[in-house]
Formats: sequence, C-alpha cells, structure tokens
Amino acid sequence: MTLKTRLAEYVRACFTGIWIESHEHQDAIAEVANLCREQSWRFAVWNIETGLSGPDQATTPAHGTNDPLSAVRAAGVLASPAGTAILVLENFHRFLSSAEIVQALLRQVLTGKQNRVILVVLAPIVQLPIELEKLFMVLEHDLPGREELEQIARGIATEEGELPGTTELQAVLDAAAGLTRTEAENAFSLSLVRNNRITADAVWDLKTQGLKKSGTLSLYQGKEDFNSLGGLAALKAFCKRALLKPARGNTLKRPRGVMLLSPPGCGKSQFCKALGKEVGRPVLQLDIGSLMGSLVGQSEERTRQALRVIDAMAPCIAMLDEVEKGFSGIGGSGDSGVSSRMFGAFLSWLNDHESDVFVVCTSNDISKLPPEFSRSERFDGIFFLDLPSREEKDAIWSLYRQLYGIDASQRQPDDTDWTGAEIKSCCRLAALLDVSLVHASQNVVPVAVTSAESIQRLRQWASGRCLSASTPGIYSTTVAETKNRRRVSREPSTN
Repeated sequence: MTLKTRLAEYVRACFTGIWIESHEHQDAIAEVANLCREQSWRFAVWNIETGLSGPDQATTPAHGTNDPLSAVRAAGVLASPAGTAILVLENFHRFLSSAEIVQALLRQVLTGKQNRVILVVLAPIVQLPIELEKLFMVLEHDLPGREELEQIARGIATEEGELPGTTELQAVLDAAAGLTRTEAENAFSLSLVRNNRITADAVWDLKTQGLKKSGTLSLYQGKEDFNSLGGLAALKAFCKRALLKPARGNTLKRPRGVMLLSPPGCGKSQFCKALGKEVGRPVLQLDIGSLMGSLVGQSEERTRQALRVIDAMAPCIAMLDEVEKGFSGIGGSGDSGVSSRMFGAFLSWLNDHESDVFVVCTSNDISKLPPEFSRSERFDGIFFLDLPSREEKDAIWSLYRQLYGIDASQRQPDDTDWTGAEIKSCCRLAALLDVSLVHASQNVVPVAVTSAESIQRLRQWASGRCLSASTPGIYSTTVAETKNRRRVSREPSTN
C-alpha cells in the first residue's frame, strides 16, 4: 500500500495529527500534493526556509513567515466550509522542544476535528513529545520496491543499449533494493557514466558507501565460497539446501536462519561470509554496538531503522556476530533498560518478519542469552561448531598451505585441540618469518589451552541441545571426542 493510499484513509477518517517518517521529503510531499489534487483538498507546505506556501503560491502575507509557531496558527486560515485542508510541516521535529509550539499543535489537532484541517509532520525520525503521543498517527514512507526501482531505471536509461536484459536487470534491481529513490537515481546515473549502461557492480559500489554512512550496517561481498572453508559439512549442506531450494512461492516455507555456537576461532564468521557467495546473496553485517545512541529513544529508533533496511534488501543474509556481547545489558539496570528494549525489538522482528532474510547469529557463550532467543521458529537450527576433527584439520591445513605457498612436504606440527584460526595463524607466521611450520607453531597458543574450562562448559551445554556442524544429527561430546582422537600417520620429512 502506497503512502498516498494510507494517508487518504486516515484523512477520510479525520485523523488530524499525522507524522510521516521519511528521508525523501520531496517525494513524500509530491504524493501528498497529488492526493490533494485528486480529492480537491486544499494543500500547503511549511519549512523554516521558505515559510508557508502551496502549489498555487496562495500564501497570505500575514502567515508567510518562517516562524514555526505562526505556521501552526496559520493552519486555521486553510480551513474552508466545503472541504478538507492539509498542512505539511517539514522537519518540524526540530521545534518540538518549545512548550508553546507543543501547546499550539495540541490545540490545532483538537480543533482540526471541527474544521477538517489535517496537520502532517514530515521528518526523518519520530520524536513525539509525550503530550502529543496519543494524538498523532505515525506512517512510514516505505523505500521503493522492485517495480518502482525498475521504473526509475527505465527513466534514466533512455538510450538504446543502456538498459540491460531481463536477467541482468534482475541483478541490478537486487543490488538497488534498500536504496531511496534519490540514491537509486544517482546509482543508475553513475553506472551510465562509468559503463555507458546500467550494471549491478556500480550500484553495489554506491550502496556500500551509503551503508557506511549509517554506521550500523556494512555490506560484505567477498570471493570466498565453501571451497575456501574446511570442514562443517553438515552445516554447509543444511544452509545450502535451504537457500537454493527451487522457488518456494509460499512464504510459510521460507528459511529463517541459523544460530552458530562455538569456541572462538572455529569459523563462524567465515562461514557466514562464504555462505553469501555460495548462494549468491549479499551479506549484511549488523553492528549492534553502533545502534546505541546518547538520546532517549535513539537506540530503539536506530534498531528499527536498521531492520527496515535489511527487510528492503531482501533476499539477503543478515549477520549478527557475537550477539551475546551486543546485547550484554539485557536484564541489567545500568542502561535504563535500553538493551532489553533493543533486544525485544530484534526478537519481534526475528519472529514476525516476512521478508526473505536469512539470519545468521554467532555466539561464543549462549548461556548469556535468554532462552526465548533460541526457541523454535526463531531459527531453523542451532549448530555447535566444535574444534575441528582430524579430517577437518587436514582439509584446513591443505587450504592454508596452498594460500600461503607452503610446501606440501613440510611436516605438520602437533595440532592437538587447534582451531582453524590457529592453523591459519601458523601458516601465515611460517610464510611471514620464513620458517618451518614446526618452528612457527611455537608462537601459537591454542584457545583450548588458554580457555580450557570455558570450552569444556560450552561443549557440555551443547551436548544433546545443538545440531552438529560436522556430521548430521545432534551434537554429542562422546562422539566428538572419539573423532578428535583419531590420528592420521605421516611420513617424517627429510627436509
């Protein structure tokens, strides 16, 4: 449902206080103006620069001022016995710290019921003072969908050959999902300048820069797929089958996501990044810490805004790394309940969102999260990534030997209880210091030694509660220890 359609319903129902949350003011004003034109309603706009004006420039000198209090009082001038009038107050949230202005708004919203004058506050955020909370209805100006993005692309690419074919155009629209109308126009125009046609790569470049400005989301597009990640066979098969299943059509069957639990360095984050390349979806990394704001309500608003962008960019993969640290204030009183409210908003979205977003949350200690976070239907599965087995270690050694140019004949050091990150570190140090793997291993202290007690507790918690990332079925410490004890004999090197 478009903004114009929703606004028309509330105006006909005589909601005299409406707050439109939008970053695209000109497009929102254009929709409101079109609605007023179609319905023969009176229409005016006020902002701090131009004062009060309307499409016909019929502004009375007495009320053409840029004083915000006078703008509210001028709303009564727009009233007519025969119909409805709408006054749009652009960026008016900047002036709601004044008691006089709040009181004038309150009075005008109440008297608007008699003279059918509708006040519409247009702002990028919702900051309603408590006196007005019950009087205003909040509407969101949604980001453009794929149909609208295609119309924008066709309006930009007017020459022959500038618009890609059907298959490539879908890739362009996927890349543009989540952009505002202005951002989409800029991205398509930049692509024409660079490549003489609209391409997905140029759109991704601009989109990445836009996400960086928000500071809450970052876009990852790497070249590593599952071939660059050793082990985790069961987890790979599960996620790939869920995401590459033929067109489902039924939203009830869409995949929801996975929760990954493991000691540090076992490949949780790397798996998520490789998954995006493997299934052809962008990976959005949500930094929970960056959602925190200094103003009252700012953290919760940033959370909702970030989740809306994620929804708009579907189909995609949303990654929340070390989620237990991001929501570390849950249940405490040090932040006045901000973390709990943010966590509640995320839980509600996780349970109710209908967009094709596959959520991957990682954690090093799930016991710090409340039980409702990991209940059924939040995720498709909770996987435990244990220290790699012997076969998985050999696969990881092979990958990093090749990556760092280490001779395959070099003898491997004792890698008992090593993680994949420690194997990579050993190979990198061997290449950096130009020493053998055995000598480089003397600089590696495994996390299984430095945090032996916590890892043992984690394994015990996961046993019987989580799926195994390595083999199909439920994770069991007994089975895992048996596999880790298996050794592969090697011939000693003569080097």
